[in-house]
Amino acid sequence: MPEMHGLHHVALTVSDLDVSRPWYTELFGADPAMDEMEDAGTYHHTVWAFSNGSLFGIHQHRKPSSGEPFDELRPGLDHVGFTLTGRDELDAWRLRLDELGVKHGGIVEASYGAGLSFRDPDNNALEFFVMGPAA
Repeated sequence: MPEMHGLHHVALTVSDLDVSRPWYTELFGADPAMDEMEDAGTYHHTVWAFSNGSLFGIHQHRKPSSGEPFDELRPGLDHVGFTLTGRDELDAWRLRLDELGVKHGGIVEASYGAGLSFRDPDNNALEFFVMGPAA
């Protein structure tokens, strides 16, 4: 069996880069590492790089197949979860979302960890997550 080392990148389709690019830039507190039209010219991609080597991208396609907003109840993606290392980081992200005026579901505890769910301008479901039982 070939070895796999985790996720390298995630890319979400958005309806308007001019809305989503500044939203994610503000959320991450960083400018994108890449922001350009893909070689074949079928979509524009904007990508942020994280310190652990993973990448997060948003794409706007020239010819989208639908204008419907994201819905995790349809087959396909459910949500994207960002790894945190401790509860203090989760609390800090809750405060950051509040500062940005981003609606969220509050910190939800489970037997396996805790998460903070929210949505981007296209209704894509996102979550900050920390593993482990509640302290």
